[in-house]
Amino acid sequence: MLYVRSLTVIVAMLAAGGCMQTTLPADPPIDAVVYSQPLPAGGPVLPTGAVPPPSPGVGPPPPPPPGAPLVPIIGPPEELDPPYTLDSGDRLRVTVFGQQGLTNTYRVDASGRISMPLIGTVRARHCTTTELAARIAARLRRGFIREPHVAVEVETYRPFFILGEVTYPGQYPFVTHMTVETAVAIAGGFTPRAYRYEFEVTRSLPEGLVRIKLPPIAKLRPGDTIAVDERWF
Repeated sequence: MLYVRSLTVIVAMLAAGGCMQTTLPADPPIDAVVYSQPLPAGGPVLPTGAVPPPSPGVGPPPPPPPGAPLVPIIGPPEELDPPYTLDSGDRLRVTVFGQQGLTNTYRVDASGRISMPLIGTVRARHCTTTELAARIAARLRRGFIREPHVAVEVETYRPFFILGEVTYPGQYPFVTHMTVETAVAIAGGFTPRAYRYEFEVTRSLPEGLVRIKLPPIAKLRPGDTIAVDERWF
């Protein structure tokens, strides 16, 4: 009788177990993975697609410092990048409409002037191309041409100069949109002792001679002189 009762209890327990539903705990979200064991030296081994938890006290890297602004050392001028003005060494194309004898290519000489037929020398130094065209037209209007129409454009810019810690310092033709890095590349690159993060540039402006500090990506102007300093360590 006792055996029958025990067997009945066991059967009842098995039947009750078959009717019960086992609920498994939900998987933790990917970004909340819990590590119950010490992490390996190389960091946690995450399941595919998991995002590692942020390390305490570690944030995004600080933003890089902005490029060095133009800082006048001699001067100081009000603007360091005004409209381009002409100077010795520039080669100009002067067009006087309807006057083939006056239309020609002229070079700005050492005195900062160009020499043209009929009107002689005209000062071009520190003039924009528009200002020079107005000066030429004013000269021609004085008894030569009643209503002259003049256009001036730069055919070849004056060269730039680079010295200091570059492979081949010297004078080189200016290239449009040239930067300090471009100038260094034209001069054969840096020497092993060159300081490569800031450069001293001497520039002639209508306000006078200025010396400025420029980063490598700064644009140059025709006639600039770039000095590449030697690093101390």
